[in-house]
Amino acid sequence: MKLGFIGTGEITKALVIGILGSKIKFKKIYLSKRNSKISAFLTKKSKKIQIEKNNQYLINKSDWVFLAVTPKVGNQIIGKLNFKKKQVIVSFISTIQLQKLKKLTKNNQDIVRAIPLPPISLRTGPIPIFPPNKKVKRFFSYLGTVIEINNEKKSLNFWSTSGMMAPFYEFLNTLSKWLISKGIKRKNAQNYITSLFVALSENAQKNSGKDLSILVKNSQTPGGLNEQGVRLFKKFKFYKSTDKTLNDILKRLKKN
Repeated sequence: MKLGFIGTGEITKALVIGILGSKIKFKKIYLSKRNSKISAFLTKKSKKIQIEKNNQYLINKSDWVFLAVTPKVGNQIIGKLNFKKKQVIVSFISTIQLQKLKKLTKNNQDIVRAIPLPPISLRTGPIPIFPPNKKVKRFFSYLGTVIEINNEKKSLNFWSTSGMMAPFYEFLNTLSKWLISKGIKRKNAQNYITSLFVALSENAQKNSGKDLSILVKNSQTPGGLNEQGVRLFKKFKFYKSTDKTLNDILKRLKKN
């Protein structure tokens, strides 16, 4: 299997690193030279990785093509490229929906939209895909937990929540900076905060079969610190602002 990546940003970087550390069998990985720094970094990881200056040559050589460009670039270049009819196309583009992708690729029928996130480099985390596809599901199962979605409208909700990645990291950054401002060394502050949230996330995942509100309840004691934390966040409308943010992102996705 030969894999081609149009667009070499952080997601492509994470995915390729994940592939190299997985049991996925491939003959070659072709990268577009859009980000020369990342492309050069990845070529040093394996002799099977090759940079292609021309996107059409990359498509011609590949069995699978991954579209990992911004929506603006995608709208500009995809329609000008010629894809093979039996080629698997996997799009990471958030605001170009399936029908438009089919139109841009001249009605290629084997198209899947996927939402990989940076932890895919560690071969962990959720990977929603739409529509369900056995080949693509099998491929991504080596890199994380695949979630198949039957309805594109519902899949947009997953795209919306994927927009919480940077806000989550900013939350960790804010907590770390607070500790640093109180005289804690940066290394210790960041190690504590990241370790704390890894542990909390692992516990939440372990209990994901239950209603998550149970975890909220069980982590509080009457008059305790966590009760105060939840009460103040609600007072400052932190959780309501989260809902509003997700709804605004969803509106943007629905417009495309």
